[in-house]
Amino acid sequence: MSPKDLLLALVVVLAWGVNFVVIKVGLHGVPPLLLGALRFMLAAFPAVLFVKRPQMPLRWLLAYGATISLGQFAFLFTAMYVGMPAGLASVVLQAQAFFTLGFAAVFLRERFHAQNVIGLLIAAGGLALIGVQSMGGAAGGAQGMTIAGFVLTLCAACMWALGNIVTKKVGKVDLVGLVVWASLVPPLPFLALSYWMEGPQRIVTALSGIGMTSVGAIVYLAFVATLIGYSLWSRLLSKYPASQVAPFSLLVPIVGLASASLLLGEQLSAAEIGGALLVMGGLAVNVFGGWVKQRLGAVRS
Repeated sequence: MSPKDLLLALVVVLAWGVNFVVIKVGLHGVPPLLLGALRFMLAAFPAVLFVKRPQMPLRWLLAYGATISLGQFAFLFTAMYVGMPAGLASVVLQAQAFFTLGFAAVFLRERFHAQNVIGLLIAAGGLALIGVQSMGGAAGGAQGMTIAGFVLTLCAACMWALGNIVTKKVGKVDLVGLVVWASLVPPLPFLALSYWMEGPQRIVTALSGIGMTSVGAIVYLAFVATLIGYSLWSRLLSKYPASQVAPFSLLVPIVGLASASLLLGEQLSAAEIGGALLVMGGLAVNVFGGWVKQRLGAVRS
């Protein structure tokens, strides 16, 4: 990878890692479901006027928008609103990699490999440690992490994984076009959910009293985390093998934890740090295990 593209990869990692802190900041002035609606409205318009629609059936475009865009962020924003710390959210959300393996086995008949099972068991141990801490609420979890926040973050990871299966089903497609056009799907459902669950009064109050901090958070989520992040990521995937690009995603939780500590003052308990390390270790085994196995096989032969 050239130095320029390496820099672009690190820009994406930074943008997506800090994204969790920005979500937390945005939720201070805007309720979660309304925040989701505003994010995707801004991500879709005016970009949809300039980006070509991806060549894929409408049903799969709607499925992608309903899972990765609507489902993932409805659960994630609500999780962080009810007590999931930004740093831990960036770690627990990576459970999507293992949900994806499970869904791929069920829906696509893909087989598990030894490194997948080992990585899954390691990461599951880490999630269990974090989950036990969440049961303690403010007494046991980071910054008052709640079990509701933990479970909802796992639901967000599950929806992300379902979106990955949709992407696999449609095959090779323009990722930027997919993200932009799929952003047309969530705004109305988000607004309907916000009206139902958050109430018209909260919507009016939030919009009439919205501050520059909230506006800045929405702009960041729509343009930096969504449009710029996915544009650069798709560019890297088009130039290099996925095996060379994908490992950079392992850095996102590290940036998430560091930025949450520096900018929000979040502190983790010893068990949560151990759990986070196990989750990251499980992800590393899942990503690099096959490569290590091949190398060892080549050496022995």
